[in-house]
Amino acid sequence: MTLRLARPDDTAAITELCRASVLELFPAYYDQRQTASAAVHIAALDRTLIDDGTYYVHDVDGDVVACGGWSRRNKLFNATTAGADDRLLDPQTEPARVRAMFVRADWTRRGLGRAILDACAAAATNEGFRELALMATLPGVPLYEACGFEAIESTTLTLPDGVPVRAVAMQRSLVR
Repeated sequence: MTLRLARPDDTAAITELCRASVLELFPAYYDQRQTASAAVHIAALDRTLIDDGTYYVHDVDGDVVACGGWSRRNKLFNATTAGADDRLLDPQTEPARVRAMFVRADWTRRGLGRAILDACAAAATNEGFRELALMATLPGVPLYEACGFEAIESTTLTLPDGVPVRAVAMQRSLVR
């Protein structure tokens, strides 16, 4: 198993993984309509993460089984662009964003998400960021809590098709 930066030629495999992860893991937390909407809107890959060199994949013999990354841009999550832009964040006053974390259902609970989060934290720290922030869907909350993130606010996101999905805004300090 190899943790590496995603490449443009990984796009199809990442897109397939994100959708499959949502369809397999979300039904334990969300209803059928929410899961279907999330498979379209939350699982959509933001290629800027790959272009910026801040998106990782776990590769097992050429098969992408987990992915996720961070961003130095002002977008917290994929499901909406309200209030988001491509502006670069100020590492001294704004948290880097953890984005688009997905694991194939048969590869969960093996430390892959934690390894991606560790890589994100190290890279963001190297760029001077002091905090990480993310918008967690409910399946991800236990992982994020185990990795030191604290819930800031529970919220309901309205996806572009009008479907509401519960989520949790979370943050973690990078300063030790």
